[in-house]
Amino acid sequence: QVQLVESGGGLVQPGGSLRLSCAASGSTFSINSMGWYRQVPGKQRELVASITSGGSTVYADSVKGRFTISRVNGKNTVYLQLNSLKPEDTAAYYCYLRYRSGQDYWGQGTQVTVSS
Repeated sequence: QVQLVESGGGLVQPGGSLRLSCAASGSTFSINSMGWYRQVPGKQRELVASITSGGSTVYADSVKGRFTISRVNGKNTVYLQLNSLKPEDTAAYYCYLRYRSGQDYWGQGTQVTVSS
């Protein structure tokens, strides 16, 4: 059974920074990718950033140049560095892990609130 444990959310002022972490435990064989989605109440969950086991990354247009995803393969841990935060970045951020089979696992979510 795979478990994803997230940390690092919180309240930050506009222009500030946060670093989210997600550690995967359990069976982590044949991981295809890990990454982050975010969701605002009443809206669909959207992809923020992802990184494959080979290191290829994908970012939402809205976060390019501000957010950076990285991964420590040996530790099956993924990080999301959030810089130059804007109020519209406020959301619950969810870590995910995808196997090559297509099966997904999700973390419990961590809240990021950007407000003055």
